[in-house]
Amino acid sequence: MHSTERRDGSGPLPAGLDQAIRETAEEIATLLRGAPDATLALPGSEWTLGEAAAHLALANQLMADLASGRERPYGDGTPQSLAEANAQSLAGFGERRAEPLAAMIRDQAEAFLEAMTRSATDSPAPFTPLGPMYLSDLASYLLTHMLGHGYDLARALKRPHMVDGARTSLCMPFMYRVMARCTDTAATAGLTARYRIRLRGGEAFGVSLTDGDMRVTPEPPDRADCTILIEPTAFLLIALGRRNPWRAMAQGQILAWGPKPWLAPRFPTLFTAP
Repeated sequence: MHSTERRDGSGPLPAGLDQAIRETAEEIATLLRGAPDATLALPGSEWTLGEAAAHLALANQLMADLASGRERPYGDGTPQSLAEANAQSLAGFGERRAEPLAAMIRDQAEAFLEAMTRSATDSPAPFTPLGPMYLSDLASYLLTHMLGHGYDLARALKRPHMVDGARTSLCMPFMYRVMARCTDTAATAGLTARYRIRLRGGEAFGVSLTDGDMRVTPEPPDRADCTILIEPTAFLLIALGRRNPWRAMAQGQILAWGPKPWLAPRFPTLFTAP
């Protein structure tokens, strides 16, 4: 049994999230328009640049449809099912040219935001690829997904990526929603521990395990076994499977203390990136 407490906001979107979605989509589009070759391989991926861009375009369309209230089944939330759904969607969509995909990524992000403006309250979205969530969480999901793949595109093209502290903070509603869902049950089995996770210069939250059952809370526990202080961009990239946590530790981007500081190296192993 895993659970996540919700941190409710005052409106459909946290302040700045709509702008971050729009700017991230435009920055990705700019990267693609400057790409010399859509068949360029992405580092650490089986996809080419064109395939990753096609996936982003299709995913943004999926998110826009969900924000509009349309049902769009897409896997069951497990990494294997999501990989299969990705493969099926790409197989049925032949566009791989950078310019049309850049426009679609930008246009579908805008369609998502337009759908959000039609919702006066933060209501539940249709069932998403990672389970039930509110519309504001879905918006945070969209931003997180674009940042992960935008980082891949930037690396492939040897251009600066768009992941930063401010955008990481806007990804946190989604992270709170899905962290418990993305646990590695083999790694958490039998573990009882209380973590306080603090993003340097930003917010803190709690992750507690009782005999392997995880609970994620938007407020840290009063007494933690282990406190982890981490650079925001390192946190997001590690969570998305784009950064090696041991390298981040070696570079001083992660610090840990408390009664049981040895729990810190175990923390990133508790999750499986979707």
